[in-house]
Amino acid sequence: MTGQIDFEPATLKAFLDDSFGAEAVFELERVRGGQSNPTYFVTHGAERMVLRKQPNGPILKGAHAIDREFRVLQCLHPADVPVARPILYHPDPALLGTPFYLMERIEGRVFSDCALPGLDPAERHALWMALADALAAMHAVRPDEVGLGDFGRPGNYFERQIARWTKQWQGSSSDPIPELDRLAEWLPANLPPDDGAVSLAHGDFRMGNMIFHPTDPRVIAILDWELSTLGHPLADLGFCAMPWHTSPEEYGGILGLDHAALGLPTEAEFVARYMARNPGTSPLLPFHKAFALFRFAVIFVGIADRARAGTAAGHDAAQMAPLARRFAIRGLEVIAGGHGPAVG
Repeated sequence: MTGQIDFEPATLKAFLDDSFGAEAVFELERVRGGQSNPTYFVTHGAERMVLRKQPNGPILKGAHAIDREFRVLQCLHPADVPVARPILYHPDPALLGTPFYLMERIEGRVFSDCALPGLDPAERHALWMALADALAAMHAVRPDEVGLGDFGRPGNYFERQIARWTKQWQGSSSDPIPELDRLAEWLPANLPPDDGAVSLAHGDFRMGNMIFHPTDPRVIAILDWELSTLGHPLADLGFCAMPWHTSPEEYGGILGLDHAALGLPTEAEFVARYMARNPGTSPLLPFHKAFALFRFAVIFVGIADRARAGTAAGHDAAQMAPLARRFAIRGLEVIAGGHGPAVG
């Protein structure tokens, strides 16, 4: 077993023995890389699972909503959306310090770097197209048909999200970030008309939250559903477009790379692939991409706040603080280059 385990392993072992039958084999390993909810690989007998829990310590109301994450898995697993099989949810924090859930461990490939180093150009292109396909498949599901009709409030999604993330930013103990303040002012003043589109919005749909088939270019599991709600499909699509507007040093973006030589699709190619599978979707605007960059900047602020408090899930959380300003700057660049109103 590795370090940085924030609960007593023997307690989990006893719970699993009681729930599934006593087993001699028990292994527990903290998964590195996650920045929000602590995640572990658990082996109990022949069962290989993933445990997700809330971080210890104070958390913002509505954050780290692993109960919602588990519900999504329950509803989407029978549908044609690649997710892990849910196993159980345990709401009582008395056992491990916070609520937690267990899901099936799926074996495949995870790529944290959007440039997909070490692969040949054709495979890079195919994997990015597979990401667009998985996003389109998720958005094609009608929430009310899979038991998620009450998973959020339909309509005015961007208005409500901007207010939510602005409030979180304003409540942070972070140092001032003027660029983030400017984005927070511009976005509500430039909301596009609400076209009435409603889908399940993942909230963190990106390359690093996918498990790809071990050899084929296709997504076999979408991970990290804690930010999911009913929302607008263009919120996720704008989020997926961020790598084209951030550099490799900014959380693994692809801005400035030779896309053609590497086999990386252009942003237009990626968006076109998605649109071909979701015809009738409104155009992706600079607003949607600026909103995504704003929201991720605030997420970085939250990670940095938890690092200062000593409750961050990721071992490199303290390094995330400068990214909040970088992403805010990128959001302003998108606006300035996207034929929107001048940013003052």
